[in-house]
Amino acid sequence: MALSLGAVLTGGCVTGKGKTGAGEKTAALFQNWPTNADPKTVGEKVARNFLQRAYLTNRAGCIVYPEACAAFGALRFAGAVGDKELLQKLVGRYSVILTPEGQKLISTNRHVDFRVLGIVPLEIYLETGDERYLNPGRNLADQQWEDPLPDGLTRETRWWVDDAFMIGSLQIQAYRATKDPKYADRAAMQLAAYLDKLQQTNGLFYHGPKVPHYWGRGNGWFAVALAEVLGSLPPDHPKYARLMDGYRKMMAGLRRYQAPSGLWRQLIDNDQSWVETSCTGMFTYAMIVGVQHGWLDAKAYGDCARKGWIGLCGYVDADGNVREICVGTNQNQDPEYYLNRPRAVGDLHGQAPVLWCAWALVQK
Repeated sequence: MALSLGAVLTGGCVTGKGKTGAGEKTAALFQNWPTNADPKTVGEKVARNFLQRAYLTNRAGCIVYPEACAAFGALRFAGAVGDKELLQKLVGRYSVILTPEGQKLISTNRHVDFRVLGIVPLEIYLETGDERYLNPGRNLADQQWEDPLPDGLTRETRWWVDDAFMIGSLQIQAYRATKDPKYADRAAMQLAAYLDKLQQTNGLFYHGPKVPHYWGRGNGWFAVALAEVLGSLPPDHPKYARLMDGYRKMMAGLRRYQAPSGLWRQLIDNDQSWVETSCTGMFTYAMIVGVQHGWLDAKAYGDCARKGWIGLCGYVDADGNVREICVGTNQNQDPEYYLNRPRAVGDLHGQAPVLWCAWALVQK
């Protein structure tokens, strides 16, 4: 088996370039968990839950992004804990995409929500070294940049805060897999442009330029995208300082709005809003990564991340289903639209960030 993602090209967010050697000082923050918050146990439970499911597809029968995000997390987790059986089963779940029939699961629509599926075959390649999975992932990354806009951005640019992950994670995965700097350049350029367009003075992000609401999961997508890209982007890259500034500004803003329970809210700045688990998992993950790399103050943000993880685990049931997950959400100028969104149990929008956190916490 090839080296896992954490050891490839500095690619994992824990062992990547820019880590300052703060590991020994911060390790204690991420140990000695309550029984229900042991990352290995929780990750195993949520990953096994995922394996029991049918593919999550749209009406056309194509895999949609929440499936890709959960698979990405489960694959990383299995590789990090050395669970070969779990990894084999996860890889087997997606071996169908190597067949002509399985190609029908991959949408040809030019849209960020479909292209992001490329992170899955790329992760399989990084975990196993099986070159059959390299081209399916790399092709989706390249298709995302066909006929770019005059400013160099992808034509899939729509200025939704969600896009930061759907674009950034795919391009940085292609960079990890191929070592071709064009993919890192694309990811960095896209995130920098979105930072300039959407980040506000408090560090948080509007859902879109005309939608002035700090929706939890929308901000979560950006937090994770910054952590992912910065974890693999060379520190001497021209956009590195811009992304790091935006990341630290965002983390400071989030720290101010964490609820006493350790969770964050559906509308981050509204203390009457309900606590929501998918954004909590995403913010917690981004902070874990920042502490482990030495990007953030270990005590302040380590405590914040620890509180977030423990709070989040209180919403994971015995079968590995996460509660209080906002369902898929479009943009709306009315804040009541966000406050009244249905809450789901076991929705992959919320399952995926739990797997990401578990992966980050079990890294050696």
